[in-house]
Amino acid sequence: MSSGPRSGEFCPRCGDAVERPPEADLPGPHGGHADPDAVLCDDCYFEDFELVDAPDRIEVRVCSQCGALHRGKRWVDVGARDYTDIAVEETAERLSVHVDAEEVDWGVEPEQVDQNTIRMHCLFTGRIRETPLSEEVTVPVYISRETCDRCGRIAGDYYAAIVQVRGTDRNPTPEENDRAKEIAEEYIAEREATGDRNAFITETKETKDGLNMKISTNQMGQGIAHRIVRELGGSVSDAPTLVTEDGDGNEVYRVTFVARLPPYTPGDVIDLDDGDGPVVVTSAHGNLKGKRVETGERYEADFKEGIAPDARKLGTRADAERTTVVAIEDERAVQVLDPETFESKTVPRPDYMNADADEVPVLKHREGLHVLPDGDEE
Repeated sequence: MSSGPRSGEFCPRCGDAVERPPEADLPGPHGGHADPDAVLCDDCYFEDFELVDAPDRIEVRVCSQCGALHRGKRWVDVGARDYTDIAVEETAERLSVHVDAEEVDWGVEPEQVDQNTIRMHCLFTGRIRETPLSEEVTVPVYISRETCDRCGRIAGDYYAAIVQVRGTDRNPTPEENDRAKEIAEEYIAEREATGDRNAFITETKETKDGLNMKISTNQMGQGIAHRIVRELGGSVSDAPTLVTEDGDGNEVYRVTFVARLPPYTPGDVIDLDDGDGPVVVTSAHGNLKGKRVETGERYEADFKEGIAPDARKLGTRADAERTTVVAIEDERAVQVLDPETFESKTVPRPDYMNADADEVPVLKHREGLHVLPDGDEE
């Protein structure tokens, strides 16, 4: 029996004998060999062989405002500022390695040519036909700076809802305006974290009446308004305005949501004129709640009065001054120094007053002098 190559075991290109592996005899889907090049000798096979298929260039579209990356048919938030990592990822996705390659490994060395061009030097190693191979390819990556749909709408002053923060019979305090703004930004950040690119605040503006915010969608405007009153108290009302019709003839409305804050805030001292003495407000959620400054008893407005009982504002805890305790007369009376005249005066002693205190905060107003809760007496 001959030990030479069998009939057909010759390279069809150069005529040299070929020792094919057994799997080379397996038929392909349309007959013949599974790999048409398997019949070639190693020299002819590697003559035209390419370990890596690489594009001539790669273009990456990024938003110059927010750093979003355009992938497929949409913009994706990646927060890119240094685009080298993005260039590496895009290069990795667009390079392909020969299907028969084994033990493939690769590395990349980026070269920043200019602000918008990164040259990617890629070195691939692998094994084909038990032969170790390496191939180096260089792919230029061009950064195309554009404006994404979201940033374009913000720049164009686009908004669908307005959130107004207003007080009841008063203007919101600077602290309330600041907190309302923080709440809105936190809400939008939460939506952005889920990948919602329709979430943005177009404009925030303080006016003499309160805070105005332009919000991207009506749904988010409503969510922000309700979250504000959930923390600061009050109620939400809305007023839709027809602005246009869409391509299908459906009416498109812009909605103004008003977060109406309560007339009183925690720390306000009010006189309900009910004969039981002033109240220092502790909560404006639901029904107004507080403490009587003469006795320390808890107060809560009834359901009908809600957060806005009929009352006069006497001052706030911020108006209080610390003064010296002269003597405790009994369970219901204490002597303190008047912070203006420095005269000793007997005033009601509320339950929340610390009997061992040397100083207490007092509020002086037209109707008298009252001891207010200290920080640890809430």
